[in-house]
Amino acid sequence: MEKANNSVVSEFVFLGLSSSWEIQLLLFVFSSVFYVASLMGNILIVLTVTSDPHLQSPMYFLLANLSIIDLMFCSSTAPKMIYDLLRKCKTISFRGCVAQIFFIHAFGGTEMVLLIAMAFDRYVAICKPLHYLTIMSPQRCISLLVTSWIIGLIHSVAQLAFVVGLPFCGPNELNNFFCDLPQFIKLACIETYTLEFMVTANSGFISVVSFLILIISYIFILVTVQKKSLGSSISKALSTLSAHVTVVVLFFGPLIFFYVWPFPTSHMDKFLAIVDAVIIPFLNPVVYTFRNKEMKVAMKRLCNQFVNYSKVS
Repeated sequence: MEKANNSVVSEFVFLGLSSSWEIQLLLFVFSSVFYVASLMGNILIVLTVTSDPHLQSPMYFLLANLSIIDLMFCSSTAPKMIYDLLRKCKTISFRGCVAQIFFIHAFGGTEMVLLIAMAFDRYVAICKPLHYLTIMSPQRCISLLVTSWIIGLIHSVAQLAFVVGLPFCGPNELNNFFCDLPQFIKLACIETYTLEFMVTANSGFISVVSFLILIISYIFILVTVQKKSLGSSISKALSTLSAHVTVVVLFFGPLIFFYVWPFPTSHMDKFLAIVDAVIIPFLNPVVYTFRNKEMKVAMKRLCNQFVNYSKVS
């Protein structure tokens, strides 16, 4: 790797949030709790959907896959971040940094497309209920999932293609908890303004366009329901979509700030990095669970089955 890009930097150093031991200990406890909770919440959703025959529908198929992506996304950054909070020297190898960037963008890009697929699913379910199972067939669901992964991987590879050959021969300090492209590029030994703009514009453009597509689609669903249905149906549609809109805003908010906001601040970037790494993957299962009666009932059934099995054994 080092010979390929003429790099003399073998590792990078994370500066973290603070040099204060008390603050780092607080962050360690906070991040650990939310990371474990996100793991348990998303695993519970996957187990519930796969084991409960009442949840064998396209919406829950997509929801379970969203939880799987959240598991992989948070696990690509959170364990290393939590481990480093207890270390004085927070380092990551050059290869490890590149791998982390690849996984962050691959999982993030896949989740963007999957959220659009979930919006399409809600449109069909609410606006064309009689044709729902025909349109959202198992083959269509698998095609949407495969397309999400392909686009996510293409996005990640395209981003890395810009930077994998850059020479790194000087500073190696990253003012963050994990590797990401904007700060990574700035450490190169050449003029990188144009490259920074291209990479940031790429991620920013994809984030903003995906966010606008989702918001417009949800507005279109509500307008369609309002034209065709009574007030009670509008209320039900609002309740169904509110969970999706909440997840969309939580997911895209930090991304848009990272890649679009023209006046970046290191402290805000670090705060949003923690939110993105451990809090959002935790909030997704919470939002979908508390907003969905079927999920809550199915989770109770699963827990009761587990308790009964434990008593028998």
